[in-house]
Amino acid sequence: MTARGIAILGSTGSIGTTALRVVERQPERFRVAALTAHANGALLREQVQQFRPGFVGLVEPGADADPQWCTGPDCLTQAALREDVDVVVNAVVGSVGLDATLAALECGKRVALANKESLVMGGHLVTAAARRGGGEIVPVDSEHSAVLQCIAGRPGAEVRRIILTASGGPFREWSREQLRHATLADALRHPTWSMGKKITVDSATLANKALEVIEAHFLFGLPYDRIDVVVHPQSIVHSFVEFVDGSVLAQLGVPSMELPVLYALTHPDRIADGGIPPFDPVRASPLAFETVRMDDFPALRLGVEAGRAGGAHPAIFNAANEQAVAIFLAGRIGFTEIADAIEGALNSLAGMPSDTREALHAADAAARRAVRDRFGC
Repeated sequence: MTARGIAILGSTGSIGTTALRVVERQPERFRVAALTAHANGALLREQVQQFRPGFVGLVEPGADADPQWCTGPDCLTQAALREDVDVVVNAVVGSVGLDATLAALECGKRVALANKESLVMGGHLVTAAARRGGGEIVPVDSEHSAVLQCIAGRPGAEVRRIILTASGGPFREWSREQLRHATLADALRHPTWSMGKKITVDSATLANKALEVIEAHFLFGLPYDRIDVVVHPQSIVHSFVEFVDGSVLAQLGVPSMELPVLYALTHPDRIADGGIPPFDPVRASPLAFETVRMDDFPALRLGVEAGRAGGAHPAIFNAANEQAVAIFLAGRIGFTEIADAIEGALNSLAGMPSDTREALHAADAAARRAVRDRFGC
């Protein structure tokens, strides 16, 4: 068996480090061919020493960068295009991941996609690139991985709807009045998952679930009225698929990202892996499901509406959210102002073109400016 070359974009983040643990346990199947990180040069250096990739990139180099490394945003695309790379794990956060996704798919590579922004910003461009180049998108998000496993090759005509689960985040039981006084520390206290700060805040606002709904639309070719969301605090059921005959399949598992990462690398096959703990249904019980409080978490509604509107709206939603979360993380705005900023950007920038990669980047930049101007940043 020849080991497949893996490029991990965003190797120092939560998904990137998870992917490295998975790859490390399967040396006969996978080898690390390329690693890139955003800014954590110290951790990247440790990873390089351990895995000895042929290519190393750092998007924002600092004093801890090695002069032999590739630097700047283009290093993501360079890593994805290498001939010794068979699978690109795109685990970067933000719109910077779009170009590498497009490049890899155009070259016929498998993209294990954890970068939500690629599909949210440019789903039509991404799917077209996959068709032209023969590339393959396999989702890494636990929810979309669950849907993929439940569908198991069945035609889309047999699927009535999919139901994505949401943990509800740290504010699941908070009132609207309490949310107005939520602090950054409160928002980062996720009850089930350990993630980066930006994604953790997105989980708290439910913007993350809006991004996943848009992703599901492009991944599985379903209209938005056949994609639902339900709150599931235990994070054991990762998604449901309801078929036209009324049967419902669900994918269950402990809340560990190692399973969807492994499946993205091996799909459609399954392999033994000692890193995933066995499932104990008794210990996992009871399982509860709740209606999403859309009025109290408007970011979800705004994102789904942006997806329905199409065009540049999803890119504007994504960029406005990214910028607003960055300002929230800096302590300059309140928690509920994130959704207010998103709505303002969507209202002011409606109608921007979206037919090219350049147009999407322009919409992204305009949304960020609108949010910064709103808060005087």
